[in-house]
Amino acid sequence: MGLIAFRRCFGTLAILLVGSLIQPAYAQAGEQTVADQPDQPEIDEPLDPDQALTEFPDFGVEWPDLDQDTELVTDQIEEETEEEGAAALTVADAIDEREQPVSEELVAEDLPLNDYRPTDALAETAYRVRFNGLPDTMSEAFSIRFDALSVLEQYRGEDANFAQIRRRAQSDEELVERLMRIEGYYDAVVQARFESTGEERLAVVINVQAGPQYTLDAIALPGLETAVAPDPQKFRESFGLQSDIVINSDEIMEAIGRLDLAMAENGYPFAKTGEPELEIDHAERIGDLELSVTPGGKYNFGSVVLAPTDLFDADHVQMIARFDPGDIYQASDIDDLRRALIATGLISTLSIKPVVAEDPSAVDIAVDVKPAPLRTIAGEIGYDTGEGIRSEVSWEHRNFFPPEGLIRLTGVLGTQEQSGSIAYRRNNYRRRDNILNGLTALSVVDSAAYDAKTFSVAANIERQSNLIYQKRWSWSAGVELLASRETDITGDVAATDPETYFIASLPGLVTFDTSDDLLDPTRGFRLSARVAPEASLQDGSFFYVRSQVDGSAYFPVSDKIVIAGRTRLGSIVGAGNNRIAPSRRLYSGGGGSVRGFGYQTIGPRDINNDPTGGRSLVEFSLEARVRTGFFGGNFGIVPFIDAGNVYTSSTPDFSGLRYGAGLGIRYYSDFGPIRIDVGTPINPQPGDSRIAVYVSLGQAF
Repeated sequence: MGLIAFRRCFGTLAILLVGSLIQPAYAQAGEQTVADQPDQPEIDEPLDPDQALTEFPDFGVEWPDLDQDTELVTDQIEEETEEEGAAALTVADAIDEREQPVSEELVAEDLPLNDYRPTDALAETAYRVRFNGLPDTMSEAFSIRFDALSVLEQYRGEDANFAQIRRRAQSDEELVERLMRIEGYYDAVVQARFESTGEERLAVVINVQAGPQYTLDAIALPGLETAVAPDPQKFRESFGLQSDIVINSDEIMEAIGRLDLAMAENGYPFAKTGEPELEIDHAERIGDLELSVTPGGKYNFGSVVLAPTDLFDADHVQMIARFDPGDIYQASDIDDLRRALIATGLISTLSIKPVVAEDPSAVDIAVDVKPAPLRTIAGEIGYDTGEGIRSEVSWEHRNFFPPEGLIRLTGVLGTQEQSGSIAYRRNNYRRRDNILNGLTALSVVDSAAYDAKTFSVAANIERQSNLIYQKRWSWSAGVELLASRETDITGDVAATDPETYFIASLPGLVTFDTSDDLLDPTRGFRLSARVAPEASLQDGSFFYVRSQVDGSAYFPVSDKIVIAGRTRLGSIVGAGNNRIAPSRRLYSGGGGSVRGFGYQTIGPRDINNDPTGGRSLVEFSLEARVRTGFFGGNFGIVPFIDAGNVYTSSTPDFSGLRYGAGLGIRYYSDFGPIRIDVGTPINPQPGDSRIAVYVSLGQAF
C-alpha cells in the first residue's frame, strides 16, 4: 500500500516513505518519524500508477526514479552502528556520502528561515547565491568544488521560476553537507532560505551551522609491518598523519599518496594500498582511520627486456635509462625512462612495467613500443623587408640509421639565399642526451654586404635542451671546414675581384638557461658564450678568434605582461677587417637583431653605402609581451625598442648606437608564437627604409 500511495501522489509522499524506512536507524538521533507527520489529504480521482512523471523544463535536477529498489536505502542506513551513532564511510567517497546522523543539539537549534515567497511562484526571475555562517577555516577547495558541482551555479544567470530555484537549492543543501564532511564537519546543518533583492532578483542564502570539527583518533596501517625493516617506520613517517588532528579527506588522500610514493621510491614495485575506511563516532566526535597496506616485497632493478622492434635494442634502452642493474628500484626512474623514450620521436605507444625476474631479489623492466611514423615533410616561410622572402622545405627520416640515426634533406629558396643541405643526427650517442651531428651544405648568398658561393662540411657533438628536458647547462663542440668564393660589394669605384677562402674552424658553445620555456619564456634568464678559433688560407695563412656573448632575461609583471630584455656582445681578434672573409665578419640589423633596420645594414659602409661588416658589435633589446583577451587569450601585442652598432675595431666602444622601435603582434599557437613585427629606425642612416616588417615563428629572443 505504501508503494501505491507513493506513486499516486507523484512524489509528495517520497520523503514520508524514505523517512519510514530510516526510522530504525535515526529514531534515537532525534529524527522525526512518519508517525509524527500530519495525515495526507485523500485523493478523489483515481490515477494511473504507471503514468510517467511530467517533465519540468530547465529544472536543473532530475525527478526521482520511483522504480528504484528502496530496500537498498534501508540496507545502507542499517549499517550505522546504533550503540554510539558511528558510521563507516570510504574517505575517497566522502563527497558522495548522502546520509549522516547528526547530533541532537544541532537539530534542536532552529536556523533562521524568514523565507521570502513571491506572490507569483511561476514568474521568471534571476537569482544570486551567497553563504551565511561558513567557518573561516574552510579551504579554497570548498568554493572550487561548490562552483563545479552546484546546480544553482550551473544554471545561474538563466531566468527560472521560484519552484525551480527552490528545488535546486534543496539539492545544493545536500551538496554542501557532503562538502562540509570532507573538512571534518560531520554535524553540519545546512538550510537554504530566500530573500528579495528587488528588481526581479532573488537571493538564495545558504545558511550553514557547521558544528565542531571531528578529529582523528586511532590510525591503523595493517600490513605495513611486512615491509623490510626499518622501512615500516620510515613509511609511517612518510604517511604523516597523527592522532588529534582535524579529519580532512583531502589530507588523508594526500597522505596515502605520500605512502604510495615512499614505497615505490624505495624498492617496492608491487606495493598496494587498499580503500581507506574511516569510522566516525558521533558521540565522541572522533574518527578511526584504517588503511590496509600490501608492500609486496623489496627489489632491485634487473635487466631491460624489450619486445622485438626495428627501432632499437634493449642495450640502447638500458643506456638511456638512469638506472643500472642492481640499483634499488625507484618508480621515478621508470617515469624518467618513459619520458626519454617518448622524446626520441620514434614511438607512438609505449608500455613499461616491472616483471618478476629469475633473480628473486630483482625485477626486470619490460618495455614494449610501437613505432610512430618516421618520415616527415615540413616547410616554413618568412619575410622581412631586409632579406625579402625566405622559404624552406625539408624531408627527414628519424631512424634511417638505427638506433636514432636521422637524415634530413633541406632546401632553401629566398630573395637573397639559395641553398641545399644534408644533415645527419644521432640522438643519445654513446651516452644519454649526447647528440652527434654532421652537415654538408652548398649555398649561394647575394646580400647587400657580400656575395658568397660556399661549400661546407661540419660535425659536432652536443648536449642540447629539448621541449621535454630543458637543461640548465647545454654545450656543443665541433669542427667546420669550408671553401667560399666571396666578393665585397663595393661598387664600381672601389670594386674588388672575387677571392677564394679556405677556412677551418673549431666552434664551441656553452649555455646556461633558467627560463621556464624554450619557445615562449615568461621568467628566468639565459646566458650563452660562443668561441670559434679559425684558420684562413688566403694569400698565406693566418689565425683569428671569433667570440660572442648573449644574455636575455624575462620578468613577469602580471599574468598577462612579461618584460623581456636582451644583450649581445661580439668580437673578432687576431686579424684585420679586410683580411677576414666577408661572410665571417660581424653584422647587425634585422628581425633577430635591431628591428627597424634592414638585414645586416647597421655599421660601417663603403663609398657606395653598402655595409662592410666589422670586428665587434653590441646590441640591446627591450620589449613588453602583453597578452590580450582576443582569440581565447591567444593574441598578444609587443611594443619594443632595439639598439646596436658594429665597429671595425676588435672591441666595441658603444658609440653611434642605432635605435629602432615598433610594435609586434603575436598569435600563440599550439606549436609556438607566430610573430609579426613592424619597426622603424629612430636615427636611420642614409638609404635606410622607414618601415621594416618581420614575419617568423617564435619570439624574437
